[in-house]
This record gives sequence, C-alpha cells and structure tokens, in this order.
Amino acid sequence: MKITFFSFKDYEKAFFEKANTSTNFQLKFLEVPLNSTTVDLAKGSTAVCIFVNDIADKEVITKLKELGIQLIALRCAGYNNVDLEAAEENKLVVVRVPAYSPYSVAEHTFALILTLNRKIHRAYNRVREGNFSLGGLMGYDLHGKTIGLIGLGKIGMITAKIAIGFGCKVLGYDLQPNEECEKLGVEITDIETLFKSSDIISLHCPLTPETKHLINKDSLSTMKNGVMLVNTSRGALIDAVAVIESLKSGKIGHLGLDVYEEEAHLFFQDLSEKVIQDDVFMRLLSFPNVVITGHQAFLTQEALTNIAETTIENIDSYLNAEPLNEVKALHLKS
Repeated sequence: MKITFFSFKDYEKAFFEKANTSTNFQLKFLEVPLNSTTVDLAKGSTAVCIFVNDIADKEVITKLKELGIQLIALRCAGYNNVDLEAAEENKLVVVRVPAYSPYSVAEHTFALILTLNRKIHRAYNRVREGNFSLGGLMGYDLHGKTIGLIGLGKIGMITAKIAIGFGCKVLGYDLQPNEECEKLGVEITDIETLFKSSDIISLHCPLTPETKHLINKDSLSTMKNGVMLVNTSRGALIDAVAVIESLKSGKIGHLGLDVYEEEAHLFFQDLSEKVIQDDVFMRLLSFPNVVITGHQAFLTQEALTNIAETTIENIDSYLNAEPLNEVKALHLKS
C-alpha cells in the first residue's frame, strides 16, 4: 500500500519509518501542503496522510476520489480542516489520532504562562546583551491565582493538575460533564463566570462553528483588567483583531499563542529571509507582553512516537477491516 504524506517535516521521518517497520507500507513524503494545486501529487496512492494546515475541502476531496484515494489519515487530533460531509459523499474514510501526548500540550501551556508572567523572554535577551537590570521584569506568584480552563478533555485535565500543583484555584468549563476534574478540585462553572473571575484563561477546546472567535470583543469586555490569555488549541478560537485592541487598552495583560487563525501561510516553514505580509500577526509580535510559538506544543519525542504509531495502526486497521479512530460528518453535527 502506498501512502502520500503532505506537509511532512524532517523531524517526523524517523518516527514514521520506525512505526512502519512491521507493516512495510510504501511511504511517500512531501513537504508541500495538500490543497487544490498539489492534490495531483497523491496519484498512485491508496491513502493520504495530512496535518493541521492541509486543506481537504470538497474540491480536494472530490479530486482525491478521482485519483483512487480511499483513506484520509490525519496525523493530529483536530479535523476542522476536512470537509467530512464531502468525504462521506465520496466514500472516503477519515481517521485521526485522538490522543498523542496530552502532557506535551499541557506542559507547553505552562511554559507560556511562566514565560509571560516572569518575563523570561525579555530577561533572556537582556542578559545576552550584558544588561542585568531588573526593571520591568516583575511578575506575580501563580500560587493563589485563579486559572480558567475552557475545555476539560485530556489536555485540559492535565493542565488542571499542573495548575493545582502550583496552588492555583481552577475554574473549568466544558459542554461535557467531567467528574474526574471535579474530584481533582476543579470548580465547574458557566463560561460567563469563568471569563469574569479568572486571572489566567487557557483554551483547550476544539474549533467548531460554535467556538469560532469564542474570544471576541464582547467576551473580552467581561474579563478582568490585565487578564492573561493562552491558546494552545486552535487559532480561530480567538478574534485576533479584537485581541489587539484589548492589548492596546491593557485589558489583556499577557498573551501566549501557539496557534494563529491564519497560520497556514506562516507556521512550519522558515520565513526569516522574507517580509511577512500578515499585518495582524506582525502587530501581535510588536507587543512586549506577547509570546508566540509556531504550533510546537505537540513537539515532544513521546507525542511524535504516539502520532506515528497510531497513524500507521489506523491505516493497517482500515486495510484489515478492524475498528479504527474514524471521524464522520455526524460527529461534527452532534
């Protein structure tokens, strides 16, 4: 069986080659993203393997079907970039990696929180220049602060455990009840109370039509002055223009992002020799109280091992008509 990988990076290769040892699939690695102009590169394959910023809309999926593709394997948890209804209409099966290492994302969340609060990024640059002054570097104790978590799945729950370890009060909001979080000491509340009461707000929910721009002008207006906002989930959960206005006014005191709504044209590539044309992104970078990482929260050895193993297992299970981590259009509607 031949599988074409889109948006593939060198750091993934060893993990997929190791995971493929027992199945011995023919793996074709491409650095280019999947979209309407590159879809023909999948010709001759039975499956395509895609990542978070690849485009699998109706046009692309229809073309994949014409090329003889039977399976779309996502090597990530999110699937908002796939038109599931079009996949169902074209009888293409879509599988994903529902969990790889929730610790990697939760720990990166706190790396952003600590960096922003204690201004590690600014201190690092000062010391390299021989400047050891402490002016402007004051932070605050996390102990006793209130952290609001939106989304209490595996990542949200581990983030809650870390927060509790720091001595924080943890508020949580999720559409699904989570008794385990309550047992940990998380106070389950409505989203309005969470916005109003949290010193730090961290996003861990999927991107759906209901959650797009969950953080907007109206929700920001209800938050504490100087609130810290962290997003390691999906970029479009945040209205970046509204966030910029809140940074300018001081409503947002610190902003940590590992994702960005228009990241498909930026992240996972070296643009250091080019002029970035995204004015909103560049405006965000101009603030001293903003830290942005390029969608790297998942990037640990453990996570990449699990991603590779689960992806290969999904494809093998499909071939052998065994249970697999399939996503369907009905899941999106429910």
